[in-house]
Amino acid sequence: MPRRTLIKDYPHRMAGHCGSGAMRDLLHWHGLGWDGPPDEGLVFALGGAVGLSYLRSSDLVPPLYLVGRGADFEVDLPRRLGGQVHVLTTDDPREGWSWVLDEIEAGRPSLVWGDIGELPYLRVQLRMSRHDIVVIGHDEAEGIAFVVDNDRAEVQEVPLDALARARSSKSFPEPTRHCTYRIIWPDALPDVAEVAAEAFRQSAASMRRPSQPGIVDLTTAAAGAEGLAAVVQLAADVRTWADLPIDDLEILLFSLSAFIEKAGTGGGLFRRLLADGCADVARLTGDFATAQLAVSASRCAQAWTETARAGIRRDVDVRARAAGMSLAASRLPELELDLVESLESASSSLMAADR
Repeated sequence: MPRRTLIKDYPHRMAGHCGSGAMRDLLHWHGLGWDGPPDEGLVFALGGAVGLSYLRSSDLVPPLYLVGRGADFEVDLPRRLGGQVHVLTTDDPREGWSWVLDEIEAGRPSLVWGDIGELPYLRVQLRMSRHDIVVIGHDEAEGIAFVVDNDRAEVQEVPLDALARARSSKSFPEPTRHCTYRIIWPDALPDVAEVAAEAFRQSAASMRRPSQPGIVDLTTAAAGAEGLAAVVQLAADVRTWADLPIDDLEILLFSLSAFIEKAGTGGGLFRRLLADGCADVARLTGDFATAQLAVSASRCAQAWTETARAGIRRDVDVRARAAGMSLAASRLPELELDLVESLESASSSLMAADR
C-alpha cells in the first residue's frame, strides 16, 4: 500500500525569518520553553546568529548580496540549548529523501533546505538555496510532501519532484545537497541567562572579529566584507551610486532595500528580531544591560529600515532616492558598533548575575 504519513497538530505560525520561525515551531512542538512556547525573536537572539556579510559583484543577479545573520544558527541554537545536531548532506536524492522519511515516519518533523525558486507555493523567480523548511509528512499515492514554511500560514502540499529539485539546487549561495538537520532536543532547557550570555558573546565576536565564513564565503571575493567592516564598506559603496546609469541605480536601490526588509529578515536586517528577543531575555532575567541592548538593537533596526525605505520612495526621482539612501546608510556604522558594544555589555552582565 502507498504510504501516507502526516504529523498532526504541528504548531506552525508565520514568521519573519525561515530559520528562527522553524526553530520556534520545533521548540513548541517538543514542549520546550521558559514561560511557555518562545516567540521568534527570543529564538533568534539565543541563536547567537547576528552577523553581517556584504558582497557586490557583476556575477550576481541582482549584483549585490547583503545578509545580517551568520551561517550556523540552525546548529548553534539546538546545541546551546543542550541538544545534539547532525548535519546530513548528499548528492544522492534517494539517500537524502530516506533521511526525511526516517524522521517523519518516526513521528518527528524534518528540518531541511529548499531553494525558494523551486518551491511552487512561493511563486518567486529569485533563486536562493539556503531556505529552511520543515517536512511534516508525505503521501506516496498523491506524490506530495507536506511542508511548513515561515512565509505561509497553512501547510503546503509540494509535489515530490519539485521538492527534490529544491533540495538538489546548485544556486547561490551554495548547493543544497539535500541538507537535512537531524536534531535531538533536550528534555528541558538550561537557564535562559546562561544561554543568552553565550549567544550575545558569540554575536558580538562575529561582528567584531569574524573568524568563520558567513552564509556567503567571501574569502575569494574581491568586493566583499563581513562584520563591522561590512557595514563600513556598504555605507561607503552607497555613496558612489548616485552617478551610475539610471537602470543600474534602480536595480541597486531596489535590491538593497529588498535584502534589508523583504528577504526573510524579519525587517531591519534581523535587528528587529534581535530587539524583540532581547526584550524577552530582559523580562525573564530582570537584567538592565539586556534591556538597554534591546533599545540599541531597535535603533539599529530602525536605521536599516529607513535606509531601505529611502531607496524605494515613490515621491522623488531615482537620484534623490540614492542620495536619501546614502544619508540614511551613513548612520549605520556607528549604530552597528553601538550594537556590538551593547551585546558585549549584556553578555558580561548576565554572566556576572549567573555566578
